Amino acid sequence: MGTLPVFMTAISTILGAILFLRFGYAIAHVGLAFTLLIILVGHLVTIPTAMAVAEIATNQKVEGGGAYYMISRSFGLNIGGAIGIALFLSQAISVAFYIIAFTRSCSDLIEFVNQRFDLLVQPWMVNYGFMALLTLLMLSKGANVGVKALYGVVVILLGSLAMFFFGSGPGNGGNVDFFSSIPEVLVYEEGGVMKEIKRFTFFEVFTFIFPAFTGIAAGLGLSGDLKNPKVSIPKGTLWATICGIVVYILVAIKLYYSAPLDQLAIDELYMEKIAVWGPIIPIGLACAAVSSALGSIMIAPRTLQALGADSIIPGNVSRWLGKGRLKDNEPINATIITVIIGFLVVSLDDINAVAEIISMFFMLTYGAICMVSFFEHMAADPSYRPNFKSKWYVSLFGGLLCFYLMFKMNFSYALASVVLMILMYVWISSRKKEAKGIAELFKGIIFQITRSLQITLQKRDQQNPDEERWRPFILSISSDGFDRRAGFDMVRWIAYRYGFGTYIHFIEGFLNEETKKESDKVRKRLIQLARGVNSRVYLDTIISPSYTSAIAQGVQLPGVSGKGNNMILFEYPEHDKVNLKHMIDNFGILKATEMDICALRSSMRGFGMKKNIHLWITSTDFENANLIILMGYMLLGHPEWKNAKLSVFTIFNDDDREAKEARLMELIESGRVPISPNNVQFIRQAASNNFKDVINERSKDADLTVLGFNDQDVQGKSTTFFEAYDELGNALFVNAHRELNIE
Repeated sequence: MGTLPVFMTAISTILGAILFLRFGYAIAHVGLAFTLLIILVGHLVTIPTAMAVAEIATNQKVEGGGAYYMISRSFGLNIGGAIGIALFLSQAISVAFYIIAFTRSCSDLIEFVNQRFDLLVQPWMVNYGFMALLTLLMLSKGANVGVKALYGVVVILLGSLAMFFFGSGPGNGGNVDFFSSIPEVLVYEEGGVMKEIKRFTFFEVFTFIFPAFTGIAAGLGLSGDLKNPKVSIPKGTLWATICGIVVYILVAIKLYYSAPLDQLAIDELYMEKIAVWGPIIPIGLACAAVSSALGSIMIAPRTLQALGADSIIPGNVSRWLGKGRLKDNEPINATIITVIIGFLVVSLDDINAVAEIISMFFMLTYGAICMVSFFEHMAADPSYRPNFKSKWYVSLFGGLLCFYLMFKMNFSYALASVVLMILMYVWISSRKKEAKGIAELFKGIIFQITRSLQITLQKRDQQNPDEERWRPFILSISSDGFDRRAGFDMVRWIAYRYGFGTYIHFIEGFLNEETKKESDKVRKRLIQLARGVNSRVYLDTIISPSYTSAIAQGVQLPGVSGKGNNMILFEYPEHDKVNLKHMIDNFGILKATEMDICALRSSMRGFGMKKNIHLWITSTDFENANLIILMGYMLLGHPEWKNAKLSVFTIFNDDDREAKEARLMELIESGRVPISPNNVQFIRQAASNNFKDVINERSKDADLTVLGFNDQDVQGKSTTFFEAYDELGNALFVNAHRELNIE
């Protein structure tokens, strides 16, 4: 099949039953101006959808399943499967909708048969009879005969419209008010009986008419039967949409000027009183209904067959639905399910109720197609290279409009549809855990957003370097991450709320194929270990011939934030000072990079109950004081430390207590940290005592002790300063590059 079947299938649905049965009805209830607005709004949905369809179809190989195939291959099977089930139901219900419309076209014929042959033919008999005929046709002949029938149907359809346009009615009594409509309650007499019609609102009328705009999806279902879907689907769909707009507007204007509003409200087939030859209108309606029913009954089974082929439905059911007839792959099994649904829904015999159901599911599908296009634009995936390109804002507008209209048309139905989609997504995701889901969908968009933000922040920082407020961008490079968790834990605690953390596992060696494979395994293992904790740390590996070269590489690279790291953490156990010596040996490199330096000494008792944090500020720690206070404050921001108590200690001599007390209170107040003055203790240092002995005695039971060290403390590459605090538990030593401004 080529482009013409796509056009014929779409145009025969666009110029279908709704055009004949509901356009005069719309003019009567909301007026010509609002009917034209309905046409405009309907196409504000369908045109972005048609453009999105053309875009997606020209980007990938389109196989059987039409709209479902395109959505599932872009959104993933989990999301696509949920939408695909809803799409199939809407297509299957459409079969019943058009059969009910066909029966309405036969009302005069039914009445004639009843009177002429003294029979009692009921509309439900025609419904079931026509449904049975379609079933027999599809099961025996398949889509080929349906497409061939469309050519004859479209010719009759165009002929009936031509006779309508060339005909003339009684006129509208010279009414030129395009906003005029019937009264809120129209009372009229029919067969000696007084009846009344209640005027519908704009959105109620829009709901009844919207199935007329669903024709653009009709041609998509033939995707698996087309010779070149990438060419046929965009061309056929767009041309059918353009033709539909023109005909809709002309029919609305013709009806308004040709008939009184009350007659359009009373007689849903008033077009036959305007046409040159009246019977052509019921014939055209019958052909439109037949063509639309044929289109729907051809498309719905192919959607269900594609769902079966993707194993969306559990077990053997999917295999059974996915099977086609051997000679032509005709979806016989899926057709059986479709006609069963058709027989059930046709029993309602209420064209408005069925129209509401169809509108909800199609709105959901159209919105999804538009959002697929929008997300692909935003993600800027290099593999997304369609020959036909829409605009991101056109797709976004179409998608948002669909969801807005859903809730305006019928809030309960819309809510039920969305809930049903969510439940189906959860159900399918629980079965197909390996398939692409919501997280994968937004990965590209998140990448683009963060990329833009990082570039913006970098430019701003360069323009206003003095305005930047300090926050931690902490880096830790260690080969002990699998042996001890203290270093990783400290990074994630500090970075949790106020900054960014990068934890890098060091692999000693040269970069080659073997070490690269080892690096990939280690990275996966790190990520797996981090899943069990509340971590917001970026994990990676580095391959380098020495720890010094690894540090030199790591400190020069930007972190996950896109900004340079400003803090580095070393962790070493109390019984092994190798990592401490690494820090001291590379202290010059670290100072050259203007980084704040932290050394965490981990003890065997761990961090205890995480209840007590002791902050020590000595007479030599004025540059480190603000960083020490901020470290305590940042730790309290993590849920694991939220109940901890901060205690601040400072050591004084008799002659400097007042100055130290004023200075410390100023630091606490300017830092806006939750430290009560009752938790600040000033400790008098006796002449015979070393302040290190005081710290050891006071903080030996603390869960974490934070204290500062200066450049002089590591001169000569000595570890003596750190060894002096041997009675403490876990201790964090900090060295600030400069005094931080925390005002």
